[in-house]
Amino acid sequence: MSFFDDPVDEFKELESDFDKAEFLQNLLVSNATGGAGDNWEYQELRKYFLDNPITKDLVPRWVRVNRDLSQFWNFIKGKFATYAERRDFIWEEFATSLEYLESKQVFPPEKSISERLEKFDSDGIHYAWQKALERKKSDPEGAITLSKTILESVCKHILDEQKVEYDQNKTDLPQLYKLTAKELNLSPDQHTEQIFKQILGGCSSVVYGLGSLRNKLGDAHGKGKLKVKPAARHAELSVNLAGSIALFLVETFEEIKNV
Repeated sequence: MSFFDDPVDEFKELESDFDKAEFLQNLLVSNATGGAGDNWEYQELRKYFLDNPITKDLVPRWVRVNRDLSQFWNFIKGKFATYAERRDFIWEEFATSLEYLESKQVFPPEKSISERLEKFDSDGIHYAWQKALERKKSDPEGAITLSKTILESVCKHILDEQKVEYDQNKTDLPQLYKLTAKELNLSPDQHTEQIFKQILGGCSSVVYGLGSLRNKLGDAHGKGKLKVKPAARHAELSVNLAGSIALFLVETFEEIKNV
């Protein structure tokens, strides 16, 4: 082993995606410039990034193509003759990924929402959530539109499970949420305690606001000359609010089911 005495333990210590990507970069630089590189480490890191829908597109194409270090060595030695050229190439290829990962780490609330939505509906709602997280900085308009899609999908999923009828094509997000909240006993008028009425009323206001934000700033409608372009901070707010409300609805629904 070149980097680890115990590769399994050391690998587990790389907690963030940024640390893992930087380690992968350094491993490849070492291998490309006469040093040793552990094939197990390369394959584990390569698999980790390619299995993650958020990071798979961040990995340089030649990492996706070269399945082990022997393939990578044949690639890099044929592409550049000098160590300096190889080193600069690898650094440049990883620069965008490292910049993204350094500024976009998954915080505990995001992780909690991701885990819950994956169990609730992995192929639909969880996939939309992952795409929204991915697009917050690179495509704010798309992320805002996905925020509304996530809430619509959660509401429809719950209403379908509860056999509550609604018009698939005409019932908008505020109406879907109103039906869902009533079914889950989350409507403000279903409670007498003022604090609960206030909190639940705030949730309704957030949902209505997200629907309006998507119509105003999302990418679902054509815009005129004076189009307002959303910034990453708008997408961050929209996605985080949608995720929190979605988590609240899902957990309430599952608690009711288990009673």
